[in-house]
Amino acid sequence: MSENESGDGGAPRQFTPRPCPICAKMSVERYRPFCSKRCADVDLQRWFTGSYAVPVVEEDRSPDDDDERF
Repeated sequence: MSENESGDGGAPRQFTPRPCPICAKMSVERYRPFCSKRCADVDLQRWFTGSYAVPVVEEDRSPDDDDERF
């Protein structure tokens, strides 16, 4: 989104500092939701190495299951 994240055509949203998800210091608008570039890089590195993952539930299906639908 652009600077105007409110979506209503009005003034941009006011930045509200919140705790950094990495170190719990207060966030900085430039690096939000993080407090610094270092914390942003730590988060990115965790995604790259697989430390973070989105859980997936896979169904047990055999190759013959497709034939039962018809």
